[in-house]
Amino acid sequence: FVVVALGSTAFSLLRDIDPVLGVSVPDRAIRTLISLFLGGAFYLAVTLIPQNRDDLRFSLRWLYAGFAMALAWGSLQALYVVHFNSVYFNIFKQLQSLVSIRKLFPTRISGMTYEPNWFAEQISFLLMPWLFTAVFSGYSAFRWRWRKLTVEMLLLVWATGVLLFTYSRAGLILLAVPISLIFLIRPRRSTDVPGLKIVGQRLLQAGLALVVLAGIVFIAGSQNNYFSRLWNYWSDEESTGNYLQYIAFDQRFAYWGTAYQIYADHPILGVGLGNYTFYFDEYLSDQPLYPTPELLALLTPEAGRSQITSVKSFFPRLLAETGLLGTATFLAFLLAILGSTLYLILSPESEDQFWGRAGILVLVVFSAISFSFDSFSLPNMWIVLGFITAAAHTSKT
Repeated sequence: FVVVALGSTAFSLLRDIDPVLGVSVPDRAIRTLISLFLGGAFYLAVTLIPQNRDDLRFSLRWLYAGFAMALAWGSLQALYVVHFNSVYFNIFKQLQSLVSIRKLFPTRISGMTYEPNWFAEQISFLLMPWLFTAVFSGYSAFRWRWRKLTVEMLLLVWATGVLLFTYSRAGLILLAVPISLIFLIRPRRSTDVPGLKIVGQRLLQAGLALVVLAGIVFIAGSQNNYFSRLWNYWSDEESTGNYLQYIAFDQRFAYWGTAYQIYADHPILGVGLGNYTFYFDEYLSDQPLYPTPELLALLTPEAGRSQITSVKSFFPRLLAETGLLGTATFLAFLLAILGSTLYLILSPESEDQFWGRAGILVLVVFSAISFSFDSFSLPNMWIVLGFITAAAHTSKT
């Protein structure tokens, strides 16, 4: 994939493309290639540094420790969401400026990340697959446990509570993914019960868990005007346009459709990493802009356009910027990761099975989360995929 991305980006330098917002194609190419190499460095570090299972467990424990700090920070932020105090909030605004360039939201928490959605996706993608699998399989990376209570159980409850206060729609949808799957892939504790009966019981358990989660989300989300738009469309007398416009999701289809049009004209190698933004205006389909203020701000100079346009979805970006070859090679990489997870699941070692089941959750969550991010530099994807690869090559079987 890296070779294809380099070739596609190098070829784009030969085209005569005008700068956008003062950013030229070479500048954009250097920036995006650096982000790709940073992501690759994360993956290689997580994959190659653990030489055995002790090293891998050590790495997982430090991941948990880092998240404990982030969750503690998010918990302190949740206090001003529950009961707003301007003095307390202003203190946190000053402290947050030390770790993020973006200001805090008084009604949502951001943890130590740039925005609430990033924090929610970090919890859902980088942490939850390991916690859910550990809790439902009885595995723990720590020696300490009190009866059946483990560190992972405590972290799972804590992380779920903090996640609710991000009021991230994508993050909470992603939380439903492992809840649905973990009941289906957890180990069987008895071989005497017929397989179909086990499947029926687990589907029922997953359904009940989702109902409980939906109830909690509805109660908590009703306190937040932004989040409650998910279900207020039909009762809001002032609502205009269709449902997707009301929840500010309609513009995503414009980004994806534009990416496909770019791919259709450059199907083999795409237009080069980071170059979607240079073709966006040309390939955006004709449509009214007033229902989508985000697009209006991007395309109208007097509206204060100040950001480079991105696809906001991973696989449409691959198609547009690296073409069929780049997308195929990245999918081959994911197939190799899937092969590693199946290898681990079929291992007779219980610890291998833990990593394999967590890998299934990782891949399914990645499939869902790929609709809401498009960056190579965010470490979440590379770290979780690196863990699976490391688990496969340190397996004792």
